[in-house]
Amino acid sequence: MAVDSTMVPLGTPMPPFALPDLAGGLVRSDDLAGAPVLVAFVCNHCPYVKHVETVFAQVVARHPGVRVVAICTNDAQAYPDDAPEHLAQQAQRAGWDFPYLVDEDQDVSRSFGAACTPDFFLFAADGTLAYRGAMDGATPSNGVPVTGELLDDALALVVAGRAVPEPHRPSRGCSIKWRQAEPADAGFDRPRSARDITGRLPRA
Repeated sequence: MAVDSTMVPLGTPMPPFALPDLAGGLVRSDDLAGAPVLVAFVCNHCPYVKHVETVFAQVVARHPGVRVVAICTNDAQAYPDDAPEHLAQQAQRAGWDFPYLVDEDQDVSRSFGAACTPDFFLFAADGTLAYRGAMDGATPSNGVPVTGELLDDALALVVAGRAVPEPHRPSRGCSIKWRQAEPADAGFDRPRSARDITGRLPRA
């Protein structure tokens, strides 16, 4: 089912997190501090993500001053194409050279207020939300070219220390595949945890 992003209020601080990457390392939000940060909630199976994944890599490559992480939060038991080995194939296919993290507990995605894939959250260097919404106006069925122009413009403005004028266009994509019903209070105050992709707590 296609849904739109929740459009979390601008200025909201980035929630802290610590998540495993596909190689079993641990990426902490503290590691990203001091520069603009783009957090992209994505997955492998969703046609909305597949439609933009290669251009997404090209867009972020134009902004080397931005620290980028992708996060997959989908229930991989119900959607095996989103299991870590398939995420690794996706990253290679799309040309992603940034960390791809696994939110197995789904707590981090809830804390961000993520709703769909793709869902983009761009934070300024001070750690506050500067842009959230669509990469561009393209979807798999609307015939609009995939350019990444909205995200590209937002990245350029944030790198320059400027605000991204509203309104921001909501992202649209597949709904995140929660293991259970999303709680009514989902938002930036949910607890976070970190496990590696085998269910064990990763080493620091």
